Amino acid sequence: MVAPPRPAFYTKTPVVFWGSAGLILLFVALSGVFHAEMEGIFKVTQQWIIHNTSWFLILVVNGMLGFALLLLVGPYGNMRIGKPHDRPEFGTIAWLAMLFSAGMGIGLIFWSVAEPISHFDNPPIVEGGTAVAASRAMMYTYFHWGLHAWGIYAISGLALGYFSYRHGFPLTVRSAFAPLIGLKIRGRLGDLIDTLAVLATMFGVATSLGFGVMQIAAGLEHMNFVGNGLSTQLVLIAIITGIATLSVVLGLDHGIRRLSEWNIILAACLLVFVLCVGPTITILNGLIQNTGNYVAQLVRLSTWTDTYLHTGWQASWTAFYWAWWIAWAPFVGMFIARISRGRTIREFILGVLFVPTAFTFLWLTVFGSSALQFELAGDHSISEAVKASVPTALFVFLEKLPFSTFSGIVTIAVIGLFFVTSSDSGSLVIDTITSGGDPNPPVGQRIFWALLEGVVAAALLITGGLTALQTASISTGLPFAFVLICMALGLLRVLRRDRDIDASRRYVKRQPGSRVAVVPVSASR
Repeated sequence: MVAPPRPAFYTKTPVVFWGSAGLILLFVALSGVFHAEMEGIFKVTQQWIIHNTSWFLILVVNGMLGFALLLLVGPYGNMRIGKPHDRPEFGTIAWLAMLFSAGMGIGLIFWSVAEPISHFDNPPIVEGGTAVAASRAMMYTYFHWGLHAWGIYAISGLALGYFSYRHGFPLTVRSAFAPLIGLKIRGRLGDLIDTLAVLATMFGVATSLGFGVMQIAAGLEHMNFVGNGLSTQLVLIAIITGIATLSVVLGLDHGIRRLSEWNIILAACLLVFVLCVGPTITILNGLIQNTGNYVAQLVRLSTWTDTYLHTGWQASWTAFYWAWWIAWAPFVGMFIARISRGRTIREFILGVLFVPTAFTFLWLTVFGSSALQFELAGDHSISEAVKASVPTALFVFLEKLPFSTFSGIVTIAVIGLFFVTSSDSGSLVIDTITSGGDPNPPVGQRIFWALLEGVVAAALLITGGLTALQTASISTGLPFAFVLICMALGLLRVLRRDRDIDASRRYVKRQPGSRVAVVPVSASR
């Protein structure tokens, strides 16, 4: 007998679905009606958060990276994300391509030239515009895009995947709270946790989508294709959101996976092109020196809070990035958990923490160090572009290389693909959470969330552009930081318990007639 088809909207957690959708739609409505007032609110909120909570964000992010490194070298490395006999669903190359595309693709392209140039012109300590400032600029950029970001993703993804595939819990954020609050995860407290995860995911993804659209529009204007105005950006959001929605309908294997692989190939081609036609030797030398500076200064950078100089730099840059990565934690964590079943914890941490970081450092050096060489040679057009309009900086840089029109078109294509993969991955994650952890949620809901992501990105652009995008990410990242702490504590508790149970089972195999009492995770307090 064939089972009847499920309705387009079907959820086991209606409070999470309708509560999240209602809050997001309320935000969109307020942005449309009171856009001037909302812009002022965004500015005040951003200033308050970055100046009053940066110390807390620093502690949380350092804690996540430290925990990830401890899991890598500790006694839990051979435990699997799943049952002992489970093996990975996807090949290593496809796995790495999907997690990197979902992780930080648009933002990396957006800031790869603009951020090093910004730190070069206005460093926090040394004099700007010097060779020392250039070296520090790359070190700061590495810091913001390096191990700390992926440490957050590693812990959130591991917690979600382990509870789901090892213990059979739904693939939702509330499941990671089972060792701490037990069966209360099924009640209103669990609904609140998942709702926070949906809001953080929605605004974190919408921030990146806004960055992507701003840069695509800037590139099209720079190459004299269309004008760069709000109307152009809104049209681009509509077009690319439509493509992303189609990818969502096709599903993980046929849609997101294929686009992620093509995206990485196209991005790699652009990377190799700039490496070959740019200052190749300088780039290769810079990769070694930049990495060395980053590793040597990692502890100092990680604990610097600008206590005595009061430059405001740390709050404006580092605090924003840490909150942005935390806001992305449920999205990227859920997604990489979904594609990482069967991998050992050590393999998972190695893959998530170091491989994307290495590729990120290479990308930043190829584009950032090359741009800095033009500045040191006396050509300040890139820094002028950053001051005038951050999204155009990359295209001004490409203009200084051969075949600039071709490379500009390829760059726009890469950004567009990153937009699509981020959008459809985000909508799949949100739909999974709001469907109570259903790994194959209804297509109608997936379309709804994909479209809503585009609407939220448009609302943020209308109500304040870059400031609104940044404020949306840090405003949702701050409360989710508390959720992230609890997820880490719950994961540590259950890993200790499972390791003891596994050790007891191995002992029992050598002692016929004995039994091991297994206590469900949900009963642990």
